[in-house]
Amino acid sequence: MYTKMLIPLDGSRTAEKVLPFARALAQTLKIPIELLGVVDISVMVAHIAADKARYLDTLIAQGERSSGVYLKEIADRLPGLSVTCTVERGRPAEAIIERAAADKGTLITMATHGRSGINRWLLGSVAEKVLRGTANPLFLVRGNEEGTTDGSAAMRSIIVPLDGSELAESVLPTVVAVAKMLDLEVVLCRVYELPASAYYGAEDYLPNYDALKAQVQDEARSYLDQKAEALKAQGLAKISSVVLEGSGADEIIHFAQTHPDSLVAMCTHGRSGVKRWVLGSVTEKVVRHSGDPVLVVRAP
Repeated sequence: MYTKMLIPLDGSRTAEKVLPFARALAQTLKIPIELLGVVDISVMVAHIAADKARYLDTLIAQGERSSGVYLKEIADRLPGLSVTCTVERGRPAEAIIERAAADKGTLITMATHGRSGINRWLLGSVAEKVLRGTANPLFLVRGNEEGTTDGSAAMRSIIVPLDGSELAESVLPTVVAVAKMLDLEVVLCRVYELPASAYYGAEDYLPNYDALKAQVQDEARSYLDQKAEALKAQGLAKISSVVLEGSGADEIIHFAQTHPDSLVAMCTHGRSGVKRWVLGSVTEKVVRHSGDPVLVVRAP
């Protein structure tokens, strides 16, 4: 399924919040890890005084050495795993995308926030650029300054938001594989939001709001039941489903927050309409604001 994990690090503790998940994934999936550091020359140029420009090559070399030493220290904190370290020059997002593109089986695993500076990138911005630009799967963790970077993270369930489209459903093969390997419960989730017109009647027509809501809920439950049965036929035993009313991203984030040790799995595209959300933008909102890790699969 995955051949390697690529973990970009910018030297910040925030970026290292991905490490507990990386340990858990690498140990269970039995795949090697490549730690990637990127020396952003454009940032160095912006911070160096004109009369010091002749020292740019020296600063770049120092940045590469410093990054290499740092990555080696991180590798030492991943005992029992196959770990390599790579330092490249360039713009972080572009370097990450290009490095992963060499093998479509590479799982990019990174935090969504970090710190900026001479040797550090604005990791939130980088993660969003990677999310939009890569064809590789991503495992994204919202980083912060709190909590541990040691040990292995626990994951008990995988939440799968579906909007009824074939594009959104293209995440399901990945969900089946991941759930089996990590022994996770699969929770299928569908969020609906009635159109504004449902709350207002015309002069000669007053909609039955309760009946309309019940109809949409029944359709959503029926749809999820069908998908659950299909997943059971593929060998999954732990499957549940939930129908939620509200804004797509907000409801997904809230539901995940109330279910500890969850992983959210989503595609980056979908369709919009009365019963569907624009899944690409919803995915970005969930990645940006969710406190839970998000596995993102690029829809074909």
